[in-house]
Amino acid sequence: MGALGFDNPVFATYAVAAAIMVLKIMGQGWMTVWRMTRARAGFASPEDLRPGPINPDPRPGQLEPDEAVERSRRMHRNDLENIPAFLACGLIFVAAGPPLWLAKVLMYGFVVARLAHTLAYATARSHETRAAFYTVGSLAVIVMALYTLAAVLA
Repeated sequence: MGALGFDNPVFATYAVAAAIMVLKIMGQGWMTVWRMTRARAGFASPEDLRPGPINPDPRPGQLEPDEAVERSRRMHRNDLENIPAFLACGLIFVAAGPPLWLAKVLMYGFVVARLAHTLAYATARSHETRAAFYTVGSLAVIVMALYTLAAVLA
């Protein structure tokens, strides 16, 4: 059984969690575009005011912030600050050979925490609520990193 093959249940767990998180990052980008085109506002760059199929009648005010678009951008930025660390750490964690139960708790725990964080952000919950979900996800990645270090340095 190879550590990085689907016959390894720990790697398969990582693959599922990683795929969900990649879809989350990419989906949030599309959500931002959808909100921007729906609001016809919140465009990011001056060249976005050139006429085109998506924005046939541009107006200068479209460069001003739109709260729904900005919220989606913040959510996307937050994903880009957190998910790549999980993707990298999760892979080396698999190579460290953790027990399946621990891999599932940490990896699926991270996925659930990130999805809960997204829901909390999308529904304008308090910073404390978002921070609680961030903390769960962050601790999962930290534990994976510490486990990997312990396995390598043992």
